[in-house]
Amino acid sequence: MEELAGRVAVITGAASGIGLAMAQRFARDGMKLVLADIERPALEQAGEALSRNGTEVLTLPTDVSLEADVTALAATTLETFGDVHLVCNNAGVGSRGLPIAELPLLDFEWVLAVNLFGVIHGMRAFLPHLRATGVGHIVNTASMSGLYNLPRMGPYNASKAAVVALSETLRFELAAEGSEVGVSVLCPGWVRTNISMSDRNRQERFAYALDTDQMAQVAVHKARRREYLRTVATDPTHVADQVCEAVKTNRFYVFTHPAHVPIFVERARRILAGEDPVEPPELADEVVVRSEERPVGGSRDRPAQLPKEGAP
Repeated sequence: MEELAGRVAVITGAASGIGLAMAQRFARDGMKLVLADIERPALEQAGEALSRNGTEVLTLPTDVSLEADVTALAATTLETFGDVHLVCNNAGVGSRGLPIAELPLLDFEWVLAVNLFGVIHGMRAFLPHLRATGVGHIVNTASMSGLYNLPRMGPYNASKAAVVALSETLRFELAAEGSEVGVSVLCPGWVRTNISMSDRNRQERFAYALDTDQMAQVAVHKARRREYLRTVATDPTHVADQVCEAVKTNRFYVFTHPAHVPIFVERARRILAGEDPVEPPELADEVVVRSEERPVGGSRDRPAQLPKEGAP
């Protein structure tokens, strides 16, 4: 979808972080925007700021974990603009940083409801229109955690791996029917966002209390991640630029941090060799793999990609 000006983009999780950066990037290309988020004040502020710069913006408070909310988002978008061309299923939350054995079921339900079913609801709500027109693109936000797994992130890892799988499946299915609708899966590494403070938007039906020991574990986990976000994370605008390029060129995998790709390559090698998994490093520059296993061509401006065909 090379030409974006005048077309309509829907972005969930658009009030902050990567979602807001994508909104700002697509606004510069002249797109009309539908911004959806559960955080109402921040959503209103984002919409007002973009409107002041001349962008046509519709803001819709949306809980992507609820099918009815996302169905209404699609209906209102089409009622307002008469069309939709780009759907960014981006809303997401982080899990609390406890071991799987100690996590309440409610945490699994919350993370999967937002990160996975939010994407499912978005695809199901907008695909009928996109398939009917044969024009458009879907961007599903996953993570490098969808390709390799760190401890204390069980629900998050599972949700993001599922988003990668669903995105690949959708791409195959659209290609099989001859559709021109494109699909991309965004797999960022460390990005400066508010995801470490996801609990601020936890819905009441997913709320639960932590005991004293769990609170201490979570505090340590979150503090370490906030430090990474402060010191090594990239700016969301860099991610948004790559997403925009992927939409225009119909690129499927969007790996924003080339240094993380060798970790996945090493994991794939171990799987194919029948070796036990090894815990990956939290920071990509800690990984060492054989030179012949490193992806080539990666840079900050053009991220490394695994081959689209024949890849492990």
